[in-house]
Amino acid sequence: MLIADWLAFWRRCEPQRQALFDVARQRSYSYAQLADAADLCALQLQSLGLQQGERIALLAANCPQTLMLLFACARLGVVLVPLNYRLTPAELSAIVADADPSLLLHDDVYQPLAAAISMPEPCRRLALDDFSCLPMAGCLPDCCPDAELPLVIQYTSGTTGQPKGVMQSQRMIGWNAINSAVSWKLSADDCALVHTPFFHTGGLHVLTTPLLRIGGKLVLLPAFDASTAVRLIDEQRITALFAVPTMFQMMLDTPEFASARLDGLTFCVSGGAPCPVALIQAYQARGLTFKQGYGLTEAGPNCLTLHPPLAVSKAGSVGVPNMHTEVRVVDAEGSPVASGDVGELQLAGPTLCSGYWRNQTATAQLFDGKWLKTGDLVRVDADGCFYIVDRKKDMYISGGENVYPAEVEAVLLQHPLVLEAAVVGVSDARWGEVGRAYLRLRDDAALDEPALHTFLASRLARYKWPKSLILINEPLPRTPTGKVQKNRLRS
Repeated sequence: MLIADWLAFWRRCEPQRQALFDVARQRSYSYAQLADAADLCALQLQSLGLQQGERIALLAANCPQTLMLLFACARLGVVLVPLNYRLTPAELSAIVADADPSLLLHDDVYQPLAAAISMPEPCRRLALDDFSCLPMAGCLPDCCPDAELPLVIQYTSGTTGQPKGVMQSQRMIGWNAINSAVSWKLSADDCALVHTPFFHTGGLHVLTTPLLRIGGKLVLLPAFDASTAVRLIDEQRITALFAVPTMFQMMLDTPEFASARLDGLTFCVSGGAPCPVALIQAYQARGLTFKQGYGLTEAGPNCLTLHPPLAVSKAGSVGVPNMHTEVRVVDAEGSPVASGDVGELQLAGPTLCSGYWRNQTATAQLFDGKWLKTGDLVRVDADGCFYIVDRKKDMYISGGENVYPAEVEAVLLQHPLVLEAAVVGVSDARWGEVGRAYLRLRDDAALDEPALHTFLASRLARYKWPKSLILINEPLPRTPTGKVQKNRLRS
């Protein structure tokens, strides 16, 4: 079934089933209402003369119109490009120049930012409110039949340089929905809180599109607020909660968390960045199933999952491959590594992207035949559970030994005074490369290198110790997914 048919199916079968609650406007949408709104949106896009393959850029906080546009684009074969409203006008201008949209839609909040973007000709700017008032033109067309055409282009977070546009087809998005529903045992009775932004794959594809496929309910927040999220978990009887580790920590730190009623939550799933084991254990102490998942914009994003029976005994693992995901772990020459050894994780299956928009060189580097090269280094234990060791590009070699910054960071975060930690490799005349640790401490704590070395002595081999320490007062620079922007630290 093509994506444009999902809402029509539920409108026909269970029209009054609740699809969406918009927290900002305190408005509910049934599946019939959401399907009707998406059809109207398609007719309005037609009135602007948009043709198959043209792009629509969208600059807006999470709102129902994004989902209406998604399904309208699926019907017409038009491509939706959600923009990251946290970027500067210069950064957005570069992305818009690459995407080359015919239309830029924006909400009222981001109208000034939209006005500051340099637009390619003849791209048109239009407010969402004005778009919703456009007259309808023609009849509702049949669904675009080509499931391999791009439906969404999501730009990567750009931790290493210029963001690249990931082409996500109807086939990819549809199979991710199936993969998620089967592997996570989602059902039409599930309700998810959606607070991560739709320009990020975690906002659009971890729970949003999977639940819309199977008739579930979404509770939509325009932006994340920890106290509001904790309150809504109880009020809306949320059953599934996705967030990045930083968000889970912020919820844990709210005054409301200790007394919140959380018994309706079937599971919490963390993604986007490594999750400290202590944070996992804090949620498990509330009787919650808390697990890590694994995925990336180019491949799902729901690829590996730690299933509930293993959530405690395998805390820190990202679990096992989902049903429709093939995996292999290989060395630098592409040969399989032995169990327990570290290698690059590569993925295959119907949930992979179609490559990078207008970037054949990067696309060729992404794939090895049918395999997508994730760039993530993993090890697999005797039970087949996967552990993320580090990003391949972040590993450095010190005195001939591989050092994985993520391993060092995990140990640093165990120190009672350390709030945030990031480690990068820097050049060294004697050892080739050594580690440099960037630490943000709690309150007004004091920590020097000798004290840190004493702490590390029983926890890490000496060659893994950071050889320099930089204390910072501000939060580490992060992407919207919670990943530390190490390129900014290096520069």
